[in-house]
Amino acid sequence: MAGNGQFDTIIEKGTLIDPAAGRNGRFDIAVKDGKIAAVGADLSTAQAARRIDASGQLVIPGMIDTHAHVYQHVTGKFGLPPDMVGVRSGVTTLIDQGGPSCMTIGGFRHLVGETAKSRMLCFISCYLVGGLEGHLYPDLYGPIGVNAEHTIRVAKENLDIVKGIKAHAEIGGQSRWGLDVIRIGKEISRETGLPLYIHLGQLWPTADSAPIPDADELIRELLPIMEEGDILAHPFTRHPGGFVSGSGEIHPILLEAVHQRGLLVDVGHGSHFSFDVARKVLDAGIMPFTLGADMHGYNVQVPVNHGSDAARSESPFFGVAPFNLTIAMSELLHLGVPLEDVVAMVSANPARLIGMDDRIGSLQPGHEADVSLLKIETGRFKLSDNSGVEVASERLVRPVSCLRAGELFQADSPFIPDAIAA
Repeated sequence: MAGNGQFDTIIEKGTLIDPAAGRNGRFDIAVKDGKIAAVGADLSTAQAARRIDASGQLVIPGMIDTHAHVYQHVTGKFGLPPDMVGVRSGVTTLIDQGGPSCMTIGGFRHLVGETAKSRMLCFISCYLVGGLEGHLYPDLYGPIGVNAEHTIRVAKENLDIVKGIKAHAEIGGQSRWGLDVIRIGKEISRETGLPLYIHLGQLWPTADSAPIPDADELIRELLPIMEEGDILAHPFTRHPGGFVSGSGEIHPILLEAVHQRGLLVDVGHGSHFSFDVARKVLDAGIMPFTLGADMHGYNVQVPVNHGSDAARSESPFFGVAPFNLTIAMSELLHLGVPLEDVVAMVSANPARLIGMDDRIGSLQPGHEADVSLLKIETGRFKLSDNSGVEVASERLVRPVSCLRAGELFQADSPFIPDAIAA
């Protein structure tokens, strides 16, 4: 509790949804010294240096984006300005997926992690080159470009920021090397005690003169390598090699892996998202555990010079639909996922995934004062996927502001898409 009855900040009159704490209703939150100090039905008589009126707003634990690309300048056009994706978009924690490697983790720690206001974590790449625009140089991403011993050592030395291992399983890579890199990635995962995060869906082009691989066979070969707690990304991908087979059905082995073997699913929205695929996956009973936005310099309009539009449109990562984490949340709401489940995907669940649920992902006294304030607009809003499909959603989630360790940031990022009336 705050000393002398004085809090730094009280957020009042909002609707609190905190899945980890089992709270959903009208609660006030008090903050002191960067921590949650009190949660109560009415803190109107408590003293505070600052009061935030959250009337008409949703107050949730600070949002955690499990799929960010924010290793700016080092990962070429992929890396976005961290705080534009983070606190200036109402997101308090960013997990860079595969940007840093065992060779570049020092730069990520000192040049990004120590300068950004957002909390910066990562899933370290199992590839030596990390996220250096691998779609342009696929030959760098074969087994010869992996050093398991070095990656294991560096990951263990940086466990405060390294929370998982990133690898790619897609038909372009399979045509070159089979799944050798995935097996090495799993070795790194086991030795470090960290989960393995697998990209599914087409990434690199098929190797020259190689026969076109069977995307369904890729799934059958991949899943036995993975273990409980590992993560499959891009379940709603519009690209081949994903959750939906060539015949249009969900792979039975995927259903078994998720429901019986404990594999987890991250949306990894990016330029992969398809409403049609999402409906099939959700109808099959596969619910994502986490909701990563997967924003990068090829699928959002970057307010700095990241290359010509022509160069961006030639990338397999190119996306045409404006989106961010709250747009991805809005899309899941439109697809019928309950609001409390969507909130859990950006708070309690990712905090558990990375083993930090004793510090973040919930607004319980003693936790970090990471808080996101959202506004759910009602009406008819146009949402678009990367296949060109448009829908009219009755709800649109908009970020308003956030507290990161008690420091207030307004949601003023240029990456927040405008509301478009349907």
